[in-house]
Amino acid sequence: MFGHSSFRNSQAQIIERSLAGQHSLVLMPTGMGKSLCYQLPAVATGGLCLVISPLIALMKDQVDGLRAIGVDAGFINSSLGRAERERRQQQLRSGQYCILYVTPERFRKQEFLDVLSERRVRLLAIDEAHCVSEWGHDFRPDYTRIGEFRRLMGSPPTILLTATATPRVQEDILAQCDLNPAEVRVFHEGVERPNLRLEVTLCHGDDEKLQRIRERLETARGSAIVYFSLIRTLERFSAELAEAGVEHLCYHGRMDAGPRKRVQEAFMEGRVPVVLATNAFGMGIDKEDIGLIVHAELPGSLESYAQETGRAGRDGLPATCVLLYDEQDLLIQMDFIDWANPSGDYLDRLLHLLSESPEEVNSNGLEWLRAQLSHRNRSDFRLETALNLLDRHGVTEGDLAARTLCCTEDLGGDFAESLFDEAARKRKKLRDQQRLHQLVTWIRLESCRRQFLHSYFGFEDPPCGNCDACDTREPQ
Repeated sequence: MFGHSSFRNSQAQIIERSLAGQHSLVLMPTGMGKSLCYQLPAVATGGLCLVISPLIALMKDQVDGLRAIGVDAGFINSSLGRAERERRQQQLRSGQYCILYVTPERFRKQEFLDVLSERRVRLLAIDEAHCVSEWGHDFRPDYTRIGEFRRLMGSPPTILLTATATPRVQEDILAQCDLNPAEVRVFHEGVERPNLRLEVTLCHGDDEKLQRIRERLETARGSAIVYFSLIRTLERFSAELAEAGVEHLCYHGRMDAGPRKRVQEAFMEGRVPVVLATNAFGMGIDKEDIGLIVHAELPGSLESYAQETGRAGRDGLPATCVLLYDEQDLLIQMDFIDWANPSGDYLDRLLHLLSESPEEVNSNGLEWLRAQLSHRNRSDFRLETALNLLDRHGVTEGDLAARTLCCTEDLGGDFAESLFDEAARKRKKLRDQQRLHQLVTWIRLESCRRQFLHSYFGFEDPPCGNCDACDTREPQ
């Protein structure tokens, strides 16, 4: 049914545990078959497998693929209109769906909880499980309630899946999910593939970076992704490459959905093999022939680096991952850390505007709101972070772009109190800074890059012999 003649690595053992009603924590590089670890048991048992995932953009693709091979799959999330959500909830109540994808935010809705209580969940899959932990690099507040969600479902067998989780994050995932570590087997398949060559190239200024990118693209096999942190840098490099006759596509979060979809389709179909992108490009990119990943600017952490380089070499052939490092790039990431951790005062001022002047806020839009909050510096992105935090904590609902943003009646209740916990904010900011420090340490290594990367994620390997640092090691 799934089109595979054999299992990869630990897939068979993981699937057997799920079929036996046991729990697993699966750490596996992107594109190595994590989804099959819950999809096959779901089909085999015939009951309901509930998949909790934060990735709305991927749900439709996953469901379309499953339905194409005859699996009764579906999703319920905020991308659906009210009438369609209610129709699908009724289908769930009536016994449809073998596999159902939902976001953790769906559990805020009492009508969904009422419907789910009428079904027995035979297997619970938690995708992107690192989001459960406040120590993880992509923490989501609603994910902290996974333990509560499990109890509501009768504590079903659970499989937790992620591509990146340090030992501390692994421990916190199990604690947050109310799982006894003695009852959970951890399967660690590494964080990236041995066929990926890891390199760092020190650069001085954008001109040198552009030259390095052109050189790499000239010799790259298959397709290539060049990652940027800032949209303005991406656009500047795009103009330079276009003038030099280098055909490419651009992808970033400020593009409308239609153009983004067309870019992704053109890249996936091989019509244009090079894309310049921010980290918004990657969700659902399962393309086998990517032979080159370039980081033209510094990613925010080793977790981000591992996820983004993990998109290369999925065909098993050699691929190169090169990071172009300029000391000035550190300043960008330090700004990002500041923007990702808005102060309680900033959140309080935003909440006051949303509570007291919702009509004015919705009428004037994002940039007007930014100007009210940042009189001196209007170029930062604290507002986007703050709006996401308020939404994730249930303090707001609606959408500013659709002119429907407003505060909820209870302002999020006790769950929102952590938003204004200054000590917690400082701890999170320190963790973000420590992750950035670990990345810089990795960049400046004189010993094996893969060995350090694997140690960071909790397992030991000998030197790989397939990175630039290993090239300069003296023979033993």
